[in-house]
Amino acid sequence: MNETSRNQGWAICAGAAVAAFLFLVGLLNGSYLALAIPVAIVTFFALGLVAWVGFTIATIQVEADHSPEILSPEPNNSTDSADSTTSSGSGGNGDSDNKEDAA
Repeated sequence: MNETSRNQGWAICAGAAVAAFLFLVGLLNGSYLALAIPVAIVTFFALGLVAWVGFTIATIQVEADHSPEILSPEPNNSTDSADSTTSSGSGGNGDSDNKEDAA
């Protein structure tokens, strides 16, 4: 990170501190504008975001897929599923069959 970026970061922090100080002074003096100005800024920012999203949705260019792929369920192979369940067993490590034979 270069020195210019650090200076810009410190300038932003200082600006935020000055704005917080002015806001606090305005609140302590009972100024209506101390609340109205920040609320107006946040409100207009939020409305700008909403307008941007609406404009993006209204002007997006998407072509419809003329031949959508029809998905069908895979056929059930009862022999494959039976083989996979019997090969794994219920013990998980295959030692249960050997213990029964030995007993």
